[in-house]
Amino acid sequence: MPTPAGVGPGARKLGKVSELVYLALGPAPVDYLEGWDMQRRVHARRVADEIPDSCLLLEHEPVYTAGKRTAASDRPFGDPGAPVIDVDRGGKITWHGPGQLTGYPIIKLREPVDVVAYVRALEEAMIRTCRDFGVTAVRVAGRSGAWVAGSPDRKVGAIGARVARGVTMHGLALNCDCDLSWYDRIVPCGIRDAGVSTLSAETGRPITVAEVRPVLERHLADALGFRTWRYADGPEALAWAAGASFGGLNGEARVGTRVGAVR
Repeated sequence: MPTPAGVGPGARKLGKVSELVYLALGPAPVDYLEGWDMQRRVHARRVADEIPDSCLLLEHEPVYTAGKRTAASDRPFGDPGAPVIDVDRGGKITWHGPGQLTGYPIIKLREPVDVVAYVRALEEAMIRTCRDFGVTAVRVAGRSGAWVAGSPDRKVGAIGARVARGVTMHGLALNCDCDLSWYDRIVPCGIRDAGVSTLSAETGRPITVAEVRPVLERHLADALGFRTWRYADGPEALAWAAGASFGGLNGEARVGTRVGAVR
């Protein structure tokens, strides 16, 4: 059954820390394998404490990604029209593509590592973002993500996470104005008795990734327990992943022009 959102359930356990750096790769959709490789490089640097906590924000070119629990019956039937890639996150199969805002937080969790609190924080960020666009999203017991209650319930935000060496990978995907017909070729997240929706479909008006991005940035930083966030845009984001030096671990280097505070 759907349950209402709490207030920062993950942030209370994750604790307030200094700053989150958003790595924004620009408006063009990113090939999934290129994005995954960037995740791994940023993850390795975070494990080594070479950079502060970071989060990739992007749209992907159309792709299906199959998590470790994906059943053969969940996979696309016929010609899927997009690559199907097996990945090392939890969960089952889903779709990524244009019109969907995907976020990959790469953060070092506090000891003792509480993965459930982390997932609840990702849910909270999406639920608050949906609310700001006039969509009432909730949690559904036993199912991760952000849902619109109904007959059937409709998922607007999905979660598929991994924690390796205490640092997170993969993350969340919030449907803004994507083409829902992509989901007709699979059993999304292995759930057969529920639907998939977008913010645009729920409100009856176009809501783009560009509109949603700054709202999700603020709520995600807050839900994860960060006091402030800043940007590394375009080439700076690529250099960040590649190993260029950006100064101290407090994010005080030249990593963009926008700095935000969460309260």
